[in-house]
Amino acid sequence: MKAPTPNGFRCGTIAIVGRPNVGKSTLMNAMVGQKVSITSRKAQTTRHRITGIQTLEDAQYIFIDTPGFQTKHSNPLNRTLNRTVTSTLGTVDVVLLIVEAGRLQPEDRLVLDMIPPSATVVLAANKIDRIKDKTELLPFLAQVGAVRDFNEIVPLSAQDPDDVRRLLAILRTYLPEGEPAYGEDEITDRSERFMAAEIVREKVFRWTGDEIPYTSTVLIDKWEQEGQLRRIFVTILVARDMHKAMVIGQKGAKLKQISTDARVDMEKLFEGPVYLEVWVKVKGNWADNEAGLRAYGYD
Repeated sequence: MKAPTPNGFRCGTIAIVGRPNVGKSTLMNAMVGQKVSITSRKAQTTRHRITGIQTLEDAQYIFIDTPGFQTKHSNPLNRTLNRTVTSTLGTVDVVLLIVEAGRLQPEDRLVLDMIPPSATVVLAANKIDRIKDKTELLPFLAQVGAVRDFNEIVPLSAQDPDDVRRLLAILRTYLPEGEPAYGEDEITDRSERFMAAEIVREKVFRWTGDEIPYTSTVLIDKWEQEGQLRRIFVTILVARDMHKAMVIGQKGAKLKQISTDARVDMEKLFEGPVYLEVWVKVKGNWADNEAGLRAYGYD
């Protein structure tokens, strides 16, 4: 029997937006309490709307982590990512705009320009732990406060659990009262197949550094389950033969590292053993037209 929802319970959606590399996915993972969105130092790491769910005694937070808004290049992939961002903003209860504390960039203002004037916007100035001279923080907060009449401005570090709890308490006040939309043990609405592909893609980004451009993606070829054991067969798709060689590495060392790290993360997320087999294939120009992007899951 389902426990009754307490009076005053709140449930709502929160879009996390910002330019690339301000810590959107890291902050969402911290608020959810588990890794549901992949992270790396590369722009374009997040390419889809990723929903993360945190349920507490008095509220359910439904976070939507969006791709970093792309301003420098207007290729089909970037245009698709930007549409993902803009289509999200009109459908949520709160927009959580992330900027890097101490650095208000022109790209931040471009993201801000996309947010509807009527939206409830909480600005989070992330990475305050990187500011050595804390006296610089107040002038920066005054600077961003002059850009828009934000509902709240919250300086924080996504690495600090107290800051994360403080942000959750602030966000709760802007959520509507209502029943939870998800079960209390659910942390994402994405499938295991999707999460597995994202984990492999994260490891490709991390282990290839800047060698591999953003024209790589990951496909799940086959998924089998025997009891708790998941057998997952994956293809890393790259655009050129030279990129394939880079992903594989000398004597297969880099591909082995990517596979091992991905399997470890999958076993943590799925709470069971994983057999993972990863191949690398070349398909030139897969990201150069929107029909091709849709075929590989980019809406």
